Amino acid sequence: MLFTAPSFLFVFLPVVLALHLVPHQVWRNALLLVASVVFYASGAGAFTGLILASIAANYLAALAIDRWREGAAGRWLLRATITANLAVLVVFKYTGFVGANLNAGLAFFGLGTMAVPAVTLPIGISFFTFHAISYVMDVARRDAVAQKRPMEAALYLLFFPQLIAGPIIRYREIADQLPVRAVRLDDMAYGVRRFVIGLAKKMLIANTLALPADRIFALAPSDLTTATAWLGVVCYTLQLYFDFSGYSDMALGLGRMFGFRFPENFRYPYVATSVQDFWRRWHLSLSAWFRDYLYVPLGGNRVAPARVYVNLVTVFALCGLWHGANWTFVVWGLFHGAFLVIERMAGQARRPAATGVWRLAGHAYALLVVMVGWVFFRAGSLTEAMQMLAAMAGRSSAALPAYDAVWFITPEVALALVAGVIGATPIAPRLARVLAGEGTAVTAPSWLTGGASAGVVVLLSALFVMSVLLSAAGTYSPFIYFRF
Repeated sequence: MLFTAPSFLFVFLPVVLALHLVPHQVWRNALLLVASVVFYASGAGAFTGLILASIAANYLAALAIDRWREGAAGRWLLRATITANLAVLVVFKYTGFVGANLNAGLAFFGLGTMAVPAVTLPIGISFFTFHAISYVMDVARRDAVAQKRPMEAALYLLFFPQLIAGPIIRYREIADQLPVRAVRLDDMAYGVRRFVIGLAKKMLIANTLALPADRIFALAPSDLTTATAWLGVVCYTLQLYFDFSGYSDMALGLGRMFGFRFPENFRYPYVATSVQDFWRRWHLSLSAWFRDYLYVPLGGNRVAPARVYVNLVTVFALCGLWHGANWTFVVWGLFHGAFLVIERMAGQARRPAATGVWRLAGHAYALLVVMVGWVFFRAGSLTEAMQMLAAMAGRSSAALPAYDAVWFITPEVALALVAGVIGATPIAPRLARVLAGEGTAVTAPSWLTGGASAGVVVLLSALFVMSVLLSAAGTYSPFIYFRF
């Protein structure tokens, strides 16, 4: 069940919101837990039992770790719980990847290959696993107290807005919201606005740009011109951001409708002026997870410079592997890790913020690195990635190409590109704050602020209607991060 599906928008969500008006908090939590199970089961089927069993195991393990964390038993139980969570992830996500690479090694030495079982990936297992690990580790570190009520522990791990593709929420961030929370009219209005914005990002921009991006990345090298290659990468760069940030907006909006306040997951990453700045803005919950549960335990910045560099590359290689069981993702992670090492060696982290021309240069550099990295992220193989990069560098093998860049730029794609470029910057929210008179010495006249408010309502209504029409008329288009 997708957030963009009519069955979700006009059946599931309205019913759950209406039933959530019950004043008793325990019944509200029970309702949301049942709704979350139904939501997950609609897409995962039999894997729902696996997730429920994992929830029960992590709930019991956290209680025991909370009781015994001062002794060796608690430490061993923590290691066993983390290992079990990772084992489930490895079996379902990486069996094929490991088997294929082992077979390649065996074939290289002239040995017989082995049969690799086909394993179906349970939807959302990567995000669920990281939620569970962060929960037990925070309990062990005294950053959180183990939840004694099984229903609230299960709701934290299974809550449907953030279950499939995040953001990765720490238990301590919503622990006090589980037993007691109020849903005010302002929260509902904010949640609806945020949800509609995310819906429009996905349906009107991401899905529109997905069409030329998919077609261009599927072209043979002989048909790939330099202009076409760059168009494909630009389309994918914007598609990925609006697809994933759109999902995050919808998740945050849904959470607010039910009284939960989730942390932000994006801060306009494409305006970054360095790769380090990019990772302070992109997928914030995942970056924080790897920082707190892997980078810092490895020594973080407290060790010798050479060890810091190794830690950075290790963390980003694993970050790439977390995204997908393919060498393209590993190379993508290593690519970003290498640039973070280069920036640290150059002392970029200690320099004052750039201004003027240097800021523009830094922005161009960061955007170029990110876009080159997205080629590995999107390509089906390293060979395809290198062919795309060669075309981007002007080394296209297309003599008389059958497809030129302009063939892919329909009026809808052109409009989505313009909207994407503008929407990837903080221009719109800054303009909204100015019209509202926030942060300025001059108070806007009431007719202007009132007109702006009415205009926002009309615009959001139009975006919602257009998104629903596209959803009803279009084909199945899951969020990109569902596959991870």
